[in-house]
Amino acid sequence: MGKPLVSEANTNSVNRGNGKSEIVLENVVKSFGRIRALDGVSLRIDRGEKVAILGPNGAGKTTLVRIISGQTRATSGRVEVMGKNPSVFSRELKRNIGFVSHNPMLYDELTAYENLKFYAKLYDADEERIPELLKKVKLYERRHSRVKTFSRGMKQRLAIARALIHDPRILVLDEPTSGLDVEGRFELLSYLRAFEDRTIILTTHNLWEAEKLCDRAVILMKGKIVKECSTKEVEKAYLELCGLEFD
Repeated sequence: MGKPLVSEANTNSVNRGNGKSEIVLENVVKSFGRIRALDGVSLRIDRGEKVAILGPNGAGKTTLVRIISGQTRATSGRVEVMGKNPSVFSRELKRNIGFVSHNPMLYDELTAYENLKFYAKLYDADEERIPELLKKVKLYERRHSRVKTFSRGMKQRLAIARALIHDPRILVLDEPTSGLDVEGRFELLSYLRAFEDRTIILTTHNLWEAEKLCDRAVILMKGKIVKECSTKEVEKAYLELCGLEFD
């Protein structure tokens, strides 16, 4: 079963009080002018948890993970990751968060190896990890090929390796399978499932992906958390919230 969270939309939630929460959001608001992308979101994620953030386009999923990863600042509310505010620069925190989005953000003219070497220097990480990571994402044999020759799936696998180059404790995945075919999605999820020791946050539209990778699901709609449940229950819960018939 999923673990409880504190939320305006979930007044029956229970305070875990175990002191182990690695990520804490309390009444977080993010506004863009008159638009509230997040409207009073409260959420706790423990170390090692795998949590899926679900919701329709415009629900606030990407805004939420960008705040957690320190890429944007909340308008109001409390945000802590590993006990620190992610919007304030911290070398320790930066080294412990890996971020992957649907845009691989790689250098096409560089080889796979050169891309990882560049990011290793950026994060002051051990370059000796590069061959191991390339083997794990099944790109070692193409390590000297330019990224512009890679398929979409290969680029995403390289983006995962890049996000892990500094061995972060937290992996934030913002729709990482967008644009991949079925085989590519399956391979990517199978690879990610091997990282049992890391906290993983996944935003996705795909309920199957959420169930395969994560244990807990948080459903966002119009900037609010409207449901939290285990991923085994998420399909029924999501369809009911969308007013769709579930058979």
